[in-house]
Amino acid sequence: MRTDSVRNGCQGGAMTTTEAIRPFHIEVPQSYLDDLTERLDRTRFPAPLPGDGWDTGVPVAYLRELVEHWRTSYDWRAQEAALNEFPQFTTEIDGQNIHFLHVHSPEPDALPLVLTHGWPGSVVEFLDVIGPLTDPGAHGGDRGDAFHLVIPTLPGFGFSGPVTDPGWDTTRIAAAWVELMRRLGYERYGVQGGDIGAAVSPDAGRLAPEQVVGVHVNGGPGPMPQLPLSEDALAALSDLERDRIGRIEAFMREEFGYIAIQSTRPQTLAYGLTDSPVGQLAWIIDKFREWTHPRTTLPEEVIDRDRLLTNVMIYWLTGTAGTAGYVGYAQAGDNVRRMDSGLSVDLHRLTARMDRAADRFLSESYGISYRRFLTLLLVGEFGMPTQRALAEALGVSEPSVSRMTGVLVKAGYLEAGSDPAGGNRRQLSLTPVGKELVEQCRELLEHRFAELMKLSGVPYADYARHTRQLLHALGVEPEVPR
Repeated sequence: MRTDSVRNGCQGGAMTTTEAIRPFHIEVPQSYLDDLTERLDRTRFPAPLPGDGWDTGVPVAYLRELVEHWRTSYDWRAQEAALNEFPQFTTEIDGQNIHFLHVHSPEPDALPLVLTHGWPGSVVEFLDVIGPLTDPGAHGGDRGDAFHLVIPTLPGFGFSGPVTDPGWDTTRIAAAWVELMRRLGYERYGVQGGDIGAAVSPDAGRLAPEQVVGVHVNGGPGPMPQLPLSEDALAALSDLERDRIGRIEAFMREEFGYIAIQSTRPQTLAYGLTDSPVGQLAWIIDKFREWTHPRTTLPEEVIDRDRLLTNVMIYWLTGTAGTAGYVGYAQAGDNVRRMDSGLSVDLHRLTARMDRAADRFLSESYGISYRRFLTLLLVGEFGMPTQRALAEALGVSEPSVSRMTGVLVKAGYLEAGSDPAGGNRRQLSLTPVGKELVEQCRELLEHRFAELMKLSGVPYADYARHTRQLLHALGVEPEVPR
């Protein structure tokens, strides 16, 4: 891309809060490629473990051969040119740079469709389907099945660049996608995603049911059975279901390590992956091999070897290994079940629109996101002084709340006192600055609740119940005092 800071994944330095959409062109400085070559030349491979098989990770013999291809035969400039054949753009949403491909179909009545990748993927994984989806008639399909494609890069990944604040869970990412589609002028669209994208896409449907006409997911998270199953439970399953249970058990037993590391120590892991291209390659290729079907098949027997390397290059050139793991697992991996709101569809639609309007208003006027303002409100108005209470109300993990309240404490809106019970749970309270901010936003807040009151019939005086209705509409199950 045209920038002196490829690793920041944005053009022209820091971006301000704006709805501007900027053309984006990948043009990696030659110095980055020269540095990569030098690092590959100096690779210090470990001694192979006994057997040198996939059961302990990527075999040394296999990786040596792949690195040699990367070092001597792989052509980044050719891959870069292929990527640049598709229109790319960046914009800032909720304080975060967002990179995306926007490919129009030749069919004027095509349905817009958002495609969302996961980890360890990127927009690269969609390149082979862009043609068939945008122009199915030219690929032996029905022209009526055409789509206009919007393919964003997840925050913290690749050319969207590192994240600078916490809280980028799947709901926040989904809200960014809804805002992106609004900026692009799309009022009706579908959403599709795999892995992390399979959690983001349903959240987009919950946030914008009036706009999202359909949700399709692959490889996404879902309810997991309590393992191991009893013999009676297994006997009641079909052969296919027993096979699935067996693969889930194998995954939890043999492959869960990367989730444990990335969800708890993404920063520590980032030092090795950001400094060693071979380390980054091994970390990603291990998952491509494990998730290729059948499991014993080598990744390049299914996916072109250069395409695999291009996906790795996106992580390497942008230096986003750490923040990708952080967003993908430390933020998005709270496993909170999204509850049915119990409200009318009209109320859900109204609150989703008002959420976006409130977020834009607060960001532009006060430099704070609506999620953070809601945190201040729950602490100040409803007496939720602990991170556990906030996590339950907001429907996120305690680590996510800890990071978010840490930012609010640093900004001077919250203060943390000692646990009156003598434990280690800090008691949160609003500072004078935080109270002033809440008061300044009172008019907006009262307008929002007044609109909710018209549809729900909840008395305005019952403030806590109003907030319960509001959070229900956001798809979480709060514990707000009555």
